[in-house]
Amino acid sequence: QVQLVESGGGLVQPGGSLRLSCAASGFTFSRYAMSWYRQAPGKERELVATITSSGGRTDYADSVKGRFTISRDNAKNTVYLQMNSLKPEDTAVYYCNARLSVMVYWGQGTQVTVSS
Repeated sequence: QVQLVESGGGLVQPGGSLRLSCAASGFTFSRYAMSWYRQAPGKERELVATITSSGGRTDYADSVKGRFTISRDNAKNTVYLQMNSLKPEDTAVYYCNARLSVMVYWGQGTQVTVSS
């Protein structure tokens, strides 16, 4: 069955870094665009970053440009989100998303808390 398993979340101080990972299985990972979304308490889920199936193109929300980097390793069926210079407003549950046409899969999410 399809699985997207996020890891790497946790508590970090403002200005710190975290690296999220999302391990995929049950589908042809290399054909899917991959994204990271996040949802803060009381807010709607928002798109953070996207990477194309080949990894040749990436896009970011304005709020994270220059601080976050999305990457993927198709040999390992894994997508990453490197998060630097973290701010309290980055606190949210971060979700991994796979998309190919109308096929969409979601992970269960990993909590990121930025606080001193």
